[in-house]
Amino acid sequence: MITGFQATENVAESPEMRFEIDPRALFAALKAERAGGPRIAGYWHSHPSGDATPSATDAAMAAPDGKLWLIVAGELIAGWNASESGLHGRFEPVVLTEI
Repeated sequence: MITGFQATENVAESPEMRFEIDPRALFAALKAERAGGPRIAGYWHSHPSGDATPSATDAAMAAPDGKLWLIVAGELIAGWNASESGLHGRFEPVVLTEI
């Protein structure tokens, strides 16, 4: 169950076309997680094109760490698990449920 989130700045050179999590915020969250803080369930970003499927660029950026990737595209939200197989050799679909 996801109980919260932390928004971070998109520091990509072309944020209207790409996303890159602010490394300082990501490293701080990973450090806090290792110290017993909240577990990082995953990451989310939007696809303004309306397609909630990971792109080849998403696959190139994703580490196969088992983290959840949520992609928001208009009214659609799709969940993907970053792995070493699946779509683009990186993503397996995750069924999202509301509780």
